[in-house]
Amino acid sequence: MSTLSNGRTKPHEIVERALELSTADGCVVIADEESSANLRWAGNALTTNGVTRGRTLTVIATVDGKEGTASGVVSRSAVTADDLEPLVRAAEAAARGAGPAEDAQPLVTGTPASPDFTDAPAETTSAVFADFAPALGEAFARARAGGRELYGFANHELVSTYVGTSTGLRLRHDQPNGTLELNAKSPDRQRSAWAGRSTRDFKDVDPTVLDAELAVRLGWAERKIDLPAGRYETLLPPTAVADLLIYQMWSAAARDAVEGRTVFSKPGGGTRLGEKLSELPLTLRSDPNAPGLETAPFVIAHSSGDDASVFDNGLPVPATEWIRDGELARLTTTRHTAGLTGMQLSPGFGNLILDGGGEKSLEEMVAGTERGLLLTCLWYIREVDPATLLLTGLTRDGVYLVENGQVVGEVNNFRFNESPVDLLSRASEAGRTEKTLPREWSDWFTRAAMPALRIPDFNMSSVSKGV
Repeated sequence: MSTLSNGRTKPHEIVERALELSTADGCVVIADEESSANLRWAGNALTTNGVTRGRTLTVIATVDGKEGTASGVVSRSAVTADDLEPLVRAAEAAARGAGPAEDAQPLVTGTPASPDFTDAPAETTSAVFADFAPALGEAFARARAGGRELYGFANHELVSTYVGTSTGLRLRHDQPNGTLELNAKSPDRQRSAWAGRSTRDFKDVDPTVLDAELAVRLGWAERKIDLPAGRYETLLPPTAVADLLIYQMWSAAARDAVEGRTVFSKPGGGTRLGEKLSELPLTLRSDPNAPGLETAPFVIAHSSGDDASVFDNGLPVPATEWIRDGELARLTTTRHTAGLTGMQLSPGFGNLILDGGGEKSLEEMVAGTERGLLLTCLWYIREVDPATLLLTGLTRDGVYLVENGQVVGEVNNFRFNESPVDLLSRASEAGRTEKTLPREWSDWFTRAAMPALRIPDFNMSSVSKGV
């Protein structure tokens, strides 16, 4: 087998060789070639930077038996040509030792091969920061002159995924993923503000713009106001809306809803499909081709679960509206769960977009607020009750009091208790949809576009200490 410049065997050849070695009735091989570049800084100075490379190979063997088809899945990192046969045999042994797979389906066929399947993997390098790094240096200088300190990191990843199957699929997808998180602090550490952005290439993020935004927020925080727990009119910025709706979608498996285990189950049986969830014209959708949020147009499943199946690898992923004009339209299904529930096939999502028809910026929504709270972001979100999707969590890095259209100071942090589904039903205004970085879930999900939402009575259940 031929090799790349770094000495590793070419990923498409690894996939082909693994398929050749397989003696199972069916086989799926997924090669993920990963590279990343990062910058970190503290106190207005760079602290570390680096570039990494890696490979993960997943072999899925399927074995047909008298009682049904079984599957075995084995994944390993840093796989070389010499590691292939033991890996394939391990997957086959796992399949033969397993019982019939509940989600068993014929492996996908017929999807046209990717024209770049045999090309070398895409790789990121520190060059991705060529324009960003000088701008970051300018932000450091401005922050230093303004008496604030900047902390944070920039990370860029590029994953080339190769999927090959014994049924003839040869698919490849390159997924860039960049995150920027910037935190500004006062020298005494009593004031803190955060801003984050997601990006594909760091050409559309400017740290000097974020620093200027954070300087304003630190200025707001010079006046401290104590507020008790209670229900407040609250402006949720796009990042907070994303964190809540991503969790909602993670809880939107059709089978769980049919079996009465989720917020999308209808009392007495069935699901809430077709039910009006919001009086606002909200449409929650996913689209692999959404500009700036592009994601894999086919299923890539390294394991099976309620909303994914290894048997569906290579299945085309269409644009899907989960909520349409405020009405619940789809729940996530695999081919197996679509058959069980009688619902349309709706594979899982790689991005999430909420459109509410609004045109106002968050600043304009603040200007239209008589009295309420403006949040920065949420964190430490945890589920309390799956039946209602009640979540709890904390506010972080700035909660501000708005009076007569002006921010008048920073208030204490809170613990909240809210269900995102219930929030949609109570939202009274949606702003302009914009790309955003979900802060809580940024390690797992970054491709989101959301509007700010106005909630008339957001439940701040208790006061929380800390910034």
